[in-house]
Amino acid sequence: MNLDKRKDWDTYFMDIAYMVSTRSRCSRRHVGSVLVQGKKLLGTAYNGAPSGVPDCSEAGCMIAEEYELVTENGQEERMIKKQRCVRTIHAEQNLLLFTDRIDREGSSVYVTDEPCWTCANMLANSGITLIVYHRPYPKDSAKVKAMMDQKGIMFRQLEGYCPPPETVQKVQD
Repeated sequence: MNLDKRKDWDTYFMDIAYMVSTRSRCSRRHVGSVLVQGKKLLGTAYNGAPSGVPDCSEAGCMIAEEYELVTENGQEERMIKKQRCVRTIHAEQNLLLFTDRIDREGSSVYVTDEPCWTCANMLANSGITLIVYHRPYPKDSAKVKAMMDQKGIMFRQLEGYCPPPETVQKVQD
């Protein structure tokens, strides 16, 4: 590795988010998030069961199925099925639980995965001004992007990014 070439800040913080994700014991998806104020790291979190409660690797996944009517091309409607684990607290939710509101004002969140609708709602009300993610979450993407635009929160995918090899997990949907 060339020590003269430093990683840019986006890559640096996304690498940290991926390293944090390795703490997750979720069998479906490891997600990590970090809170950054300027260039200062203020907090990290990953997805998992509440502290002291058996996680999915110990007690099995608790999958809930939901159906949502989506409109495409302004007129076509179709029903999509979404599955989510109700045992797991998402990385973004844990990040908000374990950081202070005053630290979040004007801060950035780096998260391995595009936030779901629920997490996007929480982040939109948290005081942060930038969300950077790597892996897309197409099931909620359009409405999340629309809300972020409405709120004036910068929201972008880190394209061309390659996570550290030791952090890559096979994603199950």
